Amino acid sequence: MISEPASAFVPQPEDAPAAAADGFDLETRAFRRMIDARLARLIGPVGTGDLVREAMRTALLSPGKRLRPMMALLAARDLGADEAAVLDAGCALEMVHTASLILDDLPSMDDAALRRGQPAVHVRFGEDIAILASIGLLAQAFGTMTAVPRVTGDQRARLVAILSDTVGVNGLVGGQYADLRSGRDRTPADVAIANDRKTGSLFTAAIDSVCVISCSDDSCRRRLREFARELGQAFQILDDILDNTGDASLLGKDVDQDRDKATMIALVGVDGGRRRLAHHVSKAIGALKDQPRGAGRLGHLVRWVFGEAIEARRERVGEARAG
Repeated sequence: MISEPASAFVPQPEDAPAAAADGFDLETRAFRRMIDARLARLIGPVGTGDLVREAMRTALLSPGKRLRPMMALLAARDLGADEAAVLDAGCALEMVHTASLILDDLPSMDDAALRRGQPAVHVRFGEDIAILASIGLLAQAFGTMTAVPRVTGDQRARLVAILSDTVGVNGLVGGQYADLRSGRDRTPADVAIANDRKTGSLFTAAIDSVCVISCSDDSCRRRLREFARELGQAFQILDDILDNTGDASLLGKDVDQDRDKATMIALVGVDGGRRRLAHHVSKAIGALKDQPRGAGRLGHLVRWVFGEAIEARRERVGEARAG
């Protein structure tokens, strides 16, 4: 996954209200500090010679944008959910995400040496420690989710079920398997299904968790899940584009890792990928428009991550109207 905000490489829409953008930036910075502090507290200190915990802590606290817990907290503020509960649920998802990155980088998977501008965990600590650290983070994630504060027992059980489904064959495991073992004869629809599992599942889990904590109704949950799934598709396509065109020194991770995979970019090309990216961004924003309980912060999140795609779509619409 991308290690730095995509807005570091793509500009914000020029017509974004400056005051709103500044307020959103301050809010996300505050959330980021909150998330990092909570992650550090949850993972705990490292004892002498405890290489597994050191690897866990190094991977979890390495510089990243914390998009999944950030997304959960922004949705919580839009929906009026308990932020302490959402913070811990989001941190559990960040632990799962970090565990998946450790596994993704292994020689038997994507064989990557660089992650978030630092040596991959298996490069620094060895493959054995990396595997154990990933399992340790998954266990810590479930422990964190079972202890989410200020929710009922039923809510807590639903949160754990969401996490389990996200990790398993319907989520990250299934998506990674499809990514590794499917041949070059995959169709765009096949790739979209795999992307939904390996990338979209964590975004959907973030939204589902907030909806459980906020006791949102089915209509609200359905629209926000649609938003999360479209966001996941867009995010994976952006990741594939950057893998194809990006610079490792800027991205903080290896590039050209997908040259032998049937990614969306391999199937439709970079230009086709950009069109699909803009389409999914548009669909994500559209899912928020009729959200009765408010979703302004999530809209700002989309613009923060995908500013260039939004601009490209506006330019095409303007050209079509002019023609």
